Formats: sequence, structure tokens, C-alpha cells
Amino acid sequence: MNAAVTNPPSAVAHPPQAAPDIRAQFAAARAAGKRAKDAAESLGLSEGAAVAAHAGEHGHPLKAQPLQGSWLELLQALEACGPLMALTRNESTVHEKTGVYRHVSATGPVGIALGEDIDLRLFFAQWHAGFAVTELANDPAKPPSRSLQFFNAQGRAVHKIFTRDATDLAAFDAVVSRFVQPSAGYVFGPEPAPLAVLPDADIDAEGLREAWAAMQDTHEFFGLIKKFGVERQQSFRLVEGQFAWRAAPQAVARLLDEAAVDGLPIMVFVGSGGCIQIHTGPVRNIQPLDTPRAQWINVLDEGFNLHLRTDMIASVWVVEKPTADGVVTSVEAFDHAGELMAMFFGARKPGKPELQGWRDLVARLPGVQELAHAA
Repeated sequence: MNAAVTNPPSAVAHPPQAAPDIRAQFAAARAAGKRAKDAAESLGLSEGAAVAAHAGEHGHPLKAQPLQGSWLELLQALEACGPLMALTRNESTVHEKTGVYRHVSATGPVGIALGEDIDLRLFFAQWHAGFAVTELANDPAKPPSRSLQFFNAQGRAVHKIFTRDATDLAAFDAVVSRFVQPSAGYVFGPEPAPLAVLPDADIDAEGLREAWAAMQDTHEFFGLIKKFGVERQQSFRLVEGQFAWRAAPQAVARLLDEAAVDGLPIMVFVGSGGCIQIHTGPVRNIQPLDTPRAQWINVLDEGFNLHLRTDMIASVWVVEKPTADGVVTSVEAFDHAGELMAMFFGARKPGKPELQGWRDLVARLPGVQELAHAA
């Protein structure tokens, strides 16, 4: 077993609250239509803490069995289950993709899944707890929801996996039986203080621009911002007009609408901190939804759903990164806390240049000034 991808030690617990009370209040919130995360937060708990309170014998609709072991081996075992729905989300955006977990591997604490539909980057150091969850539907005519749910040390969901009609449930049960550990006893700690951002004046902006211009692969960007001690949006500001441009908040909805009309294949990245989930291909059914509490843009395609809170978009950037295959352009949306909501690219394979149709689409987005590659 690779110790780097097993569970980290338990963190300090939340203030004690009786599990029976949590179960009853959580069930009431769910029956009222709240999402699991919102139901937990309405009780003053993280979602992970609320799920953990449902372990053991009881009569409430949600039941949780703690899991333990190598998360890598668990994900590898899922291939036998056939189609499953992978869900990765952050505060503003939910990415759902149905497919088979194939070609799952890891180097130390960093993993990857490279199936035809399930395409993930996995950061197992953030995977603190796992549960097999069964929840009865509000409608008794519907079957119960069955899932595997994984949380970080603060109780935020890093990845969830749901059964579908075509799932081999016997194989799914075998995975649960293999990794179930009733005595796991997971507890969760408070959110850490956010990392301080250095003032712009303390950043070697000229060195940053030179290193940016010398990039040969998009993956070099993560090492670049670490080397210069620069926050992501801060790096965009420091190279603005050369490698990064601001766009209007409505650019995200326009991007999805135009990609659907053009039939242009795109890549959609959504991260949770412990997982980045990727869709590659066209998007077709784009549906806005406004409610009294939120505004959404949704992709409702067979096999791929995206739900993004447009009312939470604080900034959108168009970013160019030089590579050996030419410039690669991303559109990146951030919320009011500065968290990355989602990233969009034109679909491309290594060794192939970026699609001209994608560059043309990005250049038309509202608020975008002339891009360097169009000059």
C-alpha cells in the first residue's frame, strides 16, 4: 500500500453535537429541499461532519459507512462497476460527468484518471475521509441514492461518485465491502486561515514576465507562480496586456452559448482542492436558471452537466500561456473570495495547436480587448 495516498491522521473535532440531533435536523433540512452541503451548514456543520454523524445503526433517511484504505486502490477497483457519475464541485460550480473509472494511477500523493469520459487530476493529500452513503429519496417511488463521498480535513467534499442505472451494483457493493471500516471515527477541523498574498511591489514582476514568456508547457505555470510567490490572479495583473486580459462577468455564459451554437469542442475544468474534473467535447443544451436566491448557467447534456453560479462571478480573465505547440488560451472565472470557479479551454491534444475557432470565440467575448496572438 502506498502510504502517500492513504488517509491522513484525524484532525481536531468540531464542537460536540449529539449525532441523533444532527440526523433529525439534517433530515428535516433535506426534506425541505436543501442540498446536502446547505443542509449541513444550516446546522453549523461541515458536510463531512454531518455525513459522519450518520454512521452506525439508526432510522434516518441517510446512512453512512466509513471507508478506509488506499484511495488510489479504491478508485482503481471502480472500473468493474461500469458507468458511474463523478461529481466535483467548489462553492460556486458543480461538474458532473458519467463514465467508467479507467487508467487510474498515482505518483506519490498525486493521481490521475484518464478514462474516455472520467478525466481527473487527484490530490490525495487532501483526501481525509471517505463514506459509502445511501439516502432515501423524498419521493418513495424513487430508488435510494447510492454514492461514495470523500472529504478533506475540514469536511469539504473533494469528490463524490454516484451509481447510475447502468452501474453493476454487485461490483459496487464489493468495493464498499472491501474498503468499509466502521471504526474509522473521522472528525473534522476548522478551515485554516487563508494564505497571505504578497504586495505586488514585493514580486519580481519582470522576472515573472520573462519566465512566463519562456514556458514550453501549460503545466509549468504552477511551478512558475510558486517560484515567484505570486497568487494566481495577482500573476494575471502583473502580466496584464501581455499574457492576460480582463473579460466581463457575462463572458462565461456567452462562451458556453457560442460554443454550443458553433459545435466547438471545449474543455471545462472544475476543482475542489482535492480533485480537478475535466470535460472534453462539445456542449449542447445551455440553460440559464434564475431563482430568488441564485442565478445559474447550466449545461444539461447527456453524460455531462455543469452548474455555475453566475451571480458569484467577480472576475473573468483570458490568459495566454506559450507552449511548444503555440499559444494556449484559457478563460478563468473567479468568485468574490478570489477562488477559481472554473477554467475553459479549446479542446486540444498534446502536439497539436490550439483550435482557431476557440481563439476566434474568445476574442469575441464581452469585455475582451485585442489578444496578443491576434495582433
